Amino acid sequence: MKILIGKSGEVEIVPVFKNADNVSKAAELYSYLKERDLWKGNCGEVYSDISHKGSNIVLLGLGEEEKLSLDSLRKAFFNLGKELMKLKVESAFITVPKFENLCYRKTNMSIAEGLLQSEYSFEKYLSEKKTKLTVKEFYLDVLEDKKDKVEEGIEEINNIVEGIFLTRDLVNEPAIVMTPKELANRAKEELSPLGVEVEVLGQEKIEELGMEAFLAVSKGSANEPQFIIMKWNGDKNSEEKLALVGKGLTYDSGGYCIKPADSMVTMHTDMAGSGAVIGTMKSIAKSKLNKNVVALVAACENLISGEAYKTGDIIGSMAGKTIEVLNTDAEGRLTLADALYYAATVEKATKIVDVATLTGACIIALGSVNTGAITNNEEFMSEVEEAAKKAGEPVWQLPSNDEYRELIKGTFGDLKNIGGRGAGTITAGLFLEEFVNDIPWVHLDIAGTSYISKGTGYLPTGATGVPVKTLYNLVKNCNCKHN
Repeated sequence: MKILIGKSGEVEIVPVFKNADNVSKAAELYSYLKERDLWKGNCGEVYSDISHKGSNIVLLGLGEEEKLSLDSLRKAFFNLGKELMKLKVESAFITVPKFENLCYRKTNMSIAEGLLQSEYSFEKYLSEKKTKLTVKEFYLDVLEDKKDKVEEGIEEINNIVEGIFLTRDLVNEPAIVMTPKELANRAKEELSPLGVEVEVLGQEKIEELGMEAFLAVSKGSANEPQFIIMKWNGDKNSEEKLALVGKGLTYDSGGYCIKPADSMVTMHTDMAGSGAVIGTMKSIAKSKLNKNVVALVAACENLISGEAYKTGDIIGSMAGKTIEVLNTDAEGRLTLADALYYAATVEKATKIVDVATLTGACIIALGSVNTGAITNNEEFMSEVEEAAKKAGEPVWQLPSNDEYRELIKGTFGDLKNIGGRGAGTITAGLFLEEFVNDIPWVHLDIAGTSYISKGTGYLPTGATGVPVKTLYNLVKNCNCKHN
């Protein structure tokens, strides 16, 4: 749908707080519903009076007034978008009020995002499509002196949502399609036309770089590994650069430490970190952010063959550190180790964020609500937390005491790729810290938040697109200087 500024459309949307005494429009309808306790105005609750004799009014509940937030607006208007599609509405409008304590521009952006999010579906492989997109135009009647700012905000949220949808599409693709080469090709197709420099290194170049940890993981697959480098140079006068590093396991069987069958069903999503950084780069480029960003993905598959790496192996890394392989299913941290070191030494990033479906332990600890985080720099962590708060994508920082670092020290090599049964998310994150060369860094474990079995709010079943909004906000507002 197109989100437009103006007052037009066949259906008017009337926002109502929960248990409001009265409303300025559709007062008779609201009184009728309230007297009979038929509609309360809970967040996202919709009542439509649309028919050949109806008034073409839709009441949209905003929940309790004191609990109104940008994220609750997104959820409410997501539900509205779904309802308008069910009713086959083609156009609608709302007079956007000025809510106390909420920025007017961001209010309109949240409304637009909720509506746009309602249109997502991944039905590529369904013979009969279930989602029918009917709403062509949705008009926002806004305050006259805020029109320019709102228009800018609507354009920006369109760009962000495009990045989210790209991420979801990449992550939802089955592994039979989304091979490392296909992921690299999609990155080129989506980003190159927008001015992002995309370079893809194959096996030979990866070997020349000395990425031994990355190569060890890829050895079991017939599909060649790909190292994807995506650069957006938005500020040519600055040496500052933020690196976004995404885990790119396009399929993870667990290798010789093979996963149970049920656990492998969704392992095409083990590249959700790479999907997130590719989607973020699309949003950044479309918005032409005045920042320098490099996104890196070490893409491969973790499979079993006569060539595959094994438990007990001691492997090298681009950083020169040796790693004892105690579990071949702790493979993502090995591919990320080389990618992070490349970000720090070759790209000379001034700050680094890695995004990875790294540990099942994070799902046990935080479920699908919070993304887990580890950092070596509290100031940078605060920037990430602020970006996540604005995005409505909660992040929870985990501790990084030195006692946890002791758990990953090797006996016959420099490091072990697992630290034991306890604190798995923490030790995995601290393993990655060993490869960032003391550059300010934040690790985001999205194992629980990037893909969900049942949709919630405006997040659909399957790939969620988390944390594209967080990364976008971080890039936009980041002070990329090395603190």
